[in-house]
Amino acid sequence: MEALPQNTALIIIDVQKGFDEPFWGERNNPYAEENIAKLLKKWRETERPIIHIQHLSENIHSPLHPNQPGCEFKEIVKPIANEPVITKNVNSAFIGTNLEQVLREYGCTNLVIAGLTTNHCVSTTTRMAGNLGFTTFIVSDGTATFDRTGFDGKLYKAEDIHMISLVNLHEEFATVLSTNEVLGMIFNYASN
Repeated sequence: MEALPQNTALIIIDVQKGFDEPFWGERNNPYAEENIAKLLKKWRETERPIIHIQHLSENIHSPLHPNQPGCEFKEIVKPIANEPVITKNVNSAFIGTNLEQVLREYGCTNLVIAGLTTNHCVSTTTRMAGNLGFTTFIVSDGTATFDRTGFDGKLYKAEDIHMISLVNLHEEFATVLSTNEVLGMIFNYASN
């Protein structure tokens, strides 16, 4: 497996307390945040670029509205000093933000994306990253989603939505890897 260059950015999307609310329904992958924390620890240790994305919902009833405590980042992946936080109010972290500019200024050509939720903000941001020419990796066990009722009235399980979302991204917009595979690419780089 190839090694990730030093300037590979870790983009952590919307890991906010509001996603713990029953508002969203049943979720898959309860270990996503722990896996993201492992990546974050390694990025900090190796002094790679880290960017936190925070969703500021315009819906006053959303747990992610700026006036709600759920808008805050979860403690397990909370930003520290000098780690940029980019706020958004749509699915893509590139729309209406300076994310692309920040990445270009850092000289980043490779991105590792993790966060919430697989089929919404993670997928939309990953698709745009691929279209903008970034070599993009999405962390399969570092993202999660929720059950959804479809337009047909049928309940779709979170794990199915999660997997289909990843299948749609893989080898089209990004490469799907596990947390351990990504960490292995960091160790490969360190040993080169």
